[in-house]
Amino acid sequence: MMDLEKELYRWFGYSTFRSGQKEIVAALMENEDVLAVLPTGMGKSICYQLPALLKKGVTIIVSPLLSLMEDQVQQLRSIGIKQVVAINSFMNHLEREEVFRSLSTYKLIYTSPEMLQSDYVLHKLRKLQISLFIVDEAHCISQWGHEFRSDYLRLAQVREKLSNPPCLAITATATPYVQKDICSYLQMSQPKSFIHSVNRPNIAVQVEQYLSTEEKMERLLELTSKLKGPGMVYFSSRLWSEAAARKLQERGIQGVNFYHGGMTNDDRLLIQQQFMQGELSIICCTSAFGMGINKDNIRYVIHFHYPTQMESYVQEIGRAGRDGEKSIAITLFSEEDRGLARLLSKREQLDNEQIVQLLLALSQMEEMDEKAETELCAKLGCSETAWKNVKVSLEEMNVLKGTMVQRFSIDAVSTMLADSFLKYQINKQKHLSQFETWMHSKTCRRNGVLDYFEEEEKQIQTENCCDICGLTLETYYLKEQLHHYNQHDAKNWQEELSIRLFGKTGELYE
Repeated sequence: MMDLEKELYRWFGYSTFRSGQKEIVAALMENEDVLAVLPTGMGKSICYQLPALLKKGVTIIVSPLLSLMEDQVQQLRSIGIKQVVAINSFMNHLEREEVFRSLSTYKLIYTSPEMLQSDYVLHKLRKLQISLFIVDEAHCISQWGHEFRSDYLRLAQVREKLSNPPCLAITATATPYVQKDICSYLQMSQPKSFIHSVNRPNIAVQVEQYLSTEEKMERLLELTSKLKGPGMVYFSSRLWSEAAARKLQERGIQGVNFYHGGMTNDDRLLIQQQFMQGELSIICCTSAFGMGINKDNIRYVIHFHYPTQMESYVQEIGRAGRDGEKSIAITLFSEEDRGLARLLSKREQLDNEQIVQLLLALSQMEEMDEKAETELCAKLGCSETAWKNVKVSLEEMNVLKGTMVQRFSIDAVSTMLADSFLKYQINKQKHLSQFETWMHSKTCRRNGVLDYFEEEEKQIQTENCCDICGLTLETYYLKEQLHHYNQHDAKNWQEELSIRLFGKTGELYE
């Protein structure tokens, strides 16, 4: 029998596994299908990287984030593991062709679910001996999960075309319902399941309520000048992240920049590298930043705008304290945030008027190629997420087959889409209400999170648990302040932001 600890040390220099890792590695070495839910910071990547290096053949790792792929590839290469590559949109044509010519020399191939929809890419991969098929951030496959990605729904077909290699579906956040969804969509009939608590004992939890957005900004300026960094501040829109970063810079807080999905790939990679290397200490970001960031020493995560459900919250605060040291998650909210949270939730689906517009346009088409798709999406004025969701529904209803538009009844399809979207919205509103109830709760924050994930074993934590159980915020302050905070700095912020934000259009929320 293989000595897994010895192999772990040989490849990665670690003498022991973290909790949960060894069982997953052992199951994959036995060619079992595996469902794993491990909390952030527990070293999920080792669970598939080690068996990938030990088994014959190639391991395919499917990831939704380009930044995550690049980060893991660079980390492996930095410790001498060179047989690794990421196939993604960062590559130009020549780079991609060079990789395809030498595919058989790699042990780990990272790619995106979108890339696996390419017949050309699949044709190249089918020539290889695939030993493992890894689905990272597996909650993205569930329409009831918090980061549904339509391309994940096709991964079972991709796996089948690759001769059904053993599959690991791994995530940090999945309720029992979403866990069943993952197994169903990936066609894992009897997977070995390793489900661990989402609790992160070293992350204290604080929730603070304010009367207005202006008061919240005053508090943000104060916190970022006092808290020991590095830190991340989450906002609900691109404009908010940019404007807040400028505000912090103007007030003398050093090492601040913004990050969001509207930036170029090069700019995003630059900001990510600067943050990882310690050249930046505070990132004002949207949810586009963070899932793939493996920076051990993040000391705080602040939510200036609260997320629309608990899974997103747990993922985002999980960026903190990966080194096991004490860290803190602070949520700032006011009643003014409620409308914005509901707007974000609604943007994920088309409304009835947009549905009718879409179906009328499709009824005049025989084919919807990429150009027609882009033009139609712009005409409808819908978000990228809403477009992906409706496209999946149209494919399920056989209105779309590839790029070809089939004959259909506008009335019948309109009714089915409206019903489907209504169910989706009811579910989203339920999750949002649950999170808002948690913020207003007067009971232990930590156990409230565990209740949401239906964990039976509760935590008893006497020191620095949460603002309800007892928390000394000063514990997380710098010994010397980098910037003398003055409340006058934040005045008229609401007025300034409203001028920058309102009247703007476009996809601002990623």
